[in-house]
Amino acid sequence: MTNSPRKGIVQTVKKTLDQRDDPVLSKLYHHFGPHALSLQDTRTGMTVAWVKREQILEIVTFLYEFFKPYVMLYDLHGVDERQRIYRIGLPKADFSIFYHFIFIKENRDLMIKLPLSEQNLQVPTISHIFKNANWYERETWEMFGIHVTGHPHLTRIMMPRNWQGHPLRKDYPARATEFKPFEFTKQTEDLAMESLLFRPEEWGMKRSSAHEDFMFLNLGPNHPSVHGVFRIILQLDGEEIIDCVPDIGYHHRGAEKMGERQSWHSYIPYTDRIEYLGGCINELPYVLAVEKLADIKVPERAEVIRIMLSELFRINSHLLYISTFIQDVGAMSPVFLAFTDRQKIYNIIEAITGFRMHPAWFRIGGVANDLPKGWERLLYELLHWLPKRLKLYEQAALKNSIFIARTKGVASYNMEEALSWGVTGAGLRATGLDFDIRKWRPCSGYENFDFDVPIGHGISCAYTRVMIKMEEMRQSMRILEQCLHNMPMGLFKANHPLTTPPPKERTLQHIETLITHFLQVSWGPVMPVNESFQMIEATKGVNSYYLISDGNTMSYRTRVRTPSFPHLQQIPSVINGSLISDLIVYLGSIDFVMSDVDR
Repeated sequence: MTNSPRKGIVQTVKKTLDQRDDPVLSKLYHHFGPHALSLQDTRTGMTVAWVKREQILEIVTFLYEFFKPYVMLYDLHGVDERQRIYRIGLPKADFSIFYHFIFIKENRDLMIKLPLSEQNLQVPTISHIFKNANWYERETWEMFGIHVTGHPHLTRIMMPRNWQGHPLRKDYPARATEFKPFEFTKQTEDLAMESLLFRPEEWGMKRSSAHEDFMFLNLGPNHPSVHGVFRIILQLDGEEIIDCVPDIGYHHRGAEKMGERQSWHSYIPYTDRIEYLGGCINELPYVLAVEKLADIKVPERAEVIRIMLSELFRINSHLLYISTFIQDVGAMSPVFLAFTDRQKIYNIIEAITGFRMHPAWFRIGGVANDLPKGWERLLYELLHWLPKRLKLYEQAALKNSIFIARTKGVASYNMEEALSWGVTGAGLRATGLDFDIRKWRPCSGYENFDFDVPIGHGISCAYTRVMIKMEEMRQSMRILEQCLHNMPMGLFKANHPLTTPPPKERTLQHIETLITHFLQVSWGPVMPVNESFQMIEATKGVNSYYLISDGNTMSYRTRVRTPSFPHLQQIPSVINGSLISDLIVYLGSIDFVMSDVDR
């Protein structure tokens, strides 16, 4: 059932004919020659190429210049390769760093990897080429100790300034019981408080100009308008924001490290909590990525059930976003109305899964159980109820002249700026680009559904973003109607040895089933040696999982790329020069939660 570890998983490319259908790769071959790249055979669904460190700047610059503005640095991070067993055919490396690019017009992805030795853990920064590389490079340095030369401000981003060690290294403990007992002494407290002090000079800021002194203001991490434990240090000239520094990491829980200690099954509940408003929709990219590793085909009924739960959670999340955004601007009533509507959605989710916010209900190969009796009535009642409520939000608040005046044209950016910062979701679609994964790269059966992708008209502003979300809810209702009327018959999970454990009632009838159940629950399934990747259109943008299996019951590397991380990095470029009140509107319009940022 597993791929042979003896089979080489890197191919040295000698001919371009094999990759004729990949326009991105053909351009690289033509410019750098076929021997500059070594292709790795993975189940990621994209081209994965290893290159030499000396060429990375030249290659990244070429990709940007040739494909701009329709190229995005989607992700950048590292891997500790030192304990990886099955590395036959891979370049010699103690660590590696990968760069994941999306080419919009070509609808192609490219992952470039650099092999690094422990004696020379240095890579050049690309933050001067792709703006959003700044935070990704800081996090990679912090988590792996890979030094990024030329970075404008290489400091810790998730962990406290005085933290010791690099948490995602394999020799760093994964459980609290592996550490010495923690003592919070007076000295420890003083060091912690000292590390929280903001010194403008460290960030290239001045305390005064030739004619006036600037004021520095802490907004958050406990201010209600920052939507979570999020801190922004503002450099102010009166009410005007001269510059600002977003400060994240207060909600960091080590979700990727947990992926290395949990079995493939037992990690599913953690995925709900990456972005705690998305529920089942956050389980989807993880289980799809695992299914790619095991080559599991999911029954059609299970796919439609997954889509139904995902779209219910999408509406639920959007309702909270819209109502709290309206509250940030000054109107109170929509919040109370929205929680009534969200309760009706939770009633359906609870009836199906037995849980509400974090069902952990998707399984490798399907879902936990079949749909209960009466689910059709609950969904029908919701679809009858919601349209008039959405109309009410629109008429009472979103089309109110005061709301329009406070949001229209505020915190604006265009498509090129959005792509350069890695913006996805409604923020990108508001610029006029209809980039929705459900249409561009459909998975789990989305290609069988009829719905439209709402887009804006060239500029993404606070008002456009919220109106896009309103229409997205209506489109989700269209999808739910099709689920209601066209739910397939059949199995709710795949009959595959690497999927969910056998039904409990069968374990007392057959000894083989009992043994399988015991092994699956206690140790978990052993996934084939390979790498896989899956992205989905989540509630706040594109969310994805990049998984590396080393032929074990746990993931060797779990990389979670969330949409809110780059969205917060973009804040200074959009809001500098505006008023504090506009920042509050901007924050409300982004639609983020800090668990999605910090992981």
